[in-house]
Amino acid sequence: MTEIRRHVASVRDIAAGAGVTIVEPANLYECTLGDRVFVGPFCEIQKGVVIGAGSRVQSHSFICELVTIGADCFVGHGVMFVNDRFASGGPARGDTSKWESTRIGDRVSIGSNATIMPVSICDDVVIGAGSVVTKPITQPGIYAGNPARRLRDHR
Repeated sequence: MTEIRRHVASVRDIAAGAGVTIVEPANLYECTLGDRVFVGPFCEIQKGVVIGAGSRVQSHSFICELVTIGADCFVGHGVMFVNDRFASGGPARGDTSKWESTRIGDRVSIGSNATIMPVSICDDVVIGAGSVVTKPITQPGIYAGNPARRLRDHR
């Protein structure tokens, strides 16, 4: 009979501020959550991720290593962060030197099912649902599309 390796979703080895809420099942490990962070069910937040105070991560989102999210952010349902661009034509296959980081500023809202490639996004940005962010965003505003482009000022 073939041996089955089983990994159970868990919340382990995290640093959490006051008033953090995690709805299980969730898989969070070796990450840092600021005060009042909310994490919905069926999320994975990997090691080294930092999420700022007052931010919310909705269900079914994936936040990979090398991601930093600022304060008072909103990450919608099913948002995917990517740290491997497949720059060599395929996955890095364990070669983490090929991974790139992502930095999300403060007061950034990311709509459901968006994909965020390794980029920096400045403060006060809204990313539309289903958008794919492939380049840095350096100016506040509302962005949407694939690839995401600036539509207008925020407010």
